[in-house]
Amino acid sequence: MPRLYLVRHGRASAGYGDDPDPGLDDVGRRQAEAMADRLAPIGPVPMLTSPLQRTRQTAAALERRWNTMAVVDTAVAEIPAPSDDLAERRVWIQQALRSTWTELGPRYTSWRTMVTDLFLRIHEDTVVVTHFVAINAAIGVASGDDRVLCAPVGNASVTIVDHDRHTLSVVEVGEADETVVQ
Repeated sequence: MPRLYLVRHGRASAGYGDDPDPGLDDVGRRQAEAMADRLAPIGPVPMLTSPLQRTRQTAAALERRWNTMAVVDTAVAEIPAPSDDLAERRVWIQQALRSTWTELGPRYTSWRTMVTDLFLRIHEDTVVVTHFVAINAAIGVASGDDRVLCAPVGNASVTIVDHDRHTLSVVEVGEADETVVQ
């Protein structure tokens, strides 16, 4: 049974409504190093990462320890906002996090299915450096919870999920944080 280590990126230097692709701030870089310290003993194992800077920079901490490169996969990127306008993005994500997938509609239930189907196609233990909503999608599918926000997983936290190619099972939910989407 493959084990997936779903890592939320470290703290970003700007919020969702401030910059479409911020890197990590100093705290985020320290969080990434702490995550790499935790996961280094399990590998090297394959690693996927979102193409966004904050996930790439978080994955880099493990890449250095394992002397390997993560595979960049857009399927584990951030949930797509309905607008590129930063102010509209901020309002939308704040509302989305208080919603259910059903309320968000077919575009977003399809996105959730795409992400979780990718997880189910992974056939070996793998680290996936991704985003808050993608991790929550996996937790929700595994637990039958339709809420977009199931668990307030913190920056650089590790959520562990197993699967049998058909069903996701949460082994451990990443350390909680008082996440505020800005």
